[in-house]
Amino acid sequence: MAMLHIVNKSPYETGTLESCLNHAREGDTVLLIEDAVYAAMKGGRAANALSAAKGVKFAALSADLKARGIGEDRIVEGTAVVDYGGFVDLVVANDKTQSWL
Repeated sequence: MAMLHIVNKSPYETGTLESCLNHAREGDTVLLIEDAVYAAMKGGRAANALSAAKGVKFAALSADLKARGIGEDRIVEGTAVVDYGGFVDLVVANDKTQSWL
């Protein structure tokens, strides 16, 4: 059963993303929203954690990337960029949803 993990806190301020990745399993998806989109930036320490999570898919909300001035060319390869419709699609496509606060 695949799970959608939704993370909204910056990985540079809290351990929320780290906790999420410790629980994420192969086939799960992690959606980065709000300040969590900073984790998807190339060259950041959090980007290494995303690359190390084998079998876990990552997505970032496009509106939150745009609000923070992060262009799609600056995010980790393999991270999907989704709009609000894509967010809904991820919720529907996964059996369960866990918000990491």
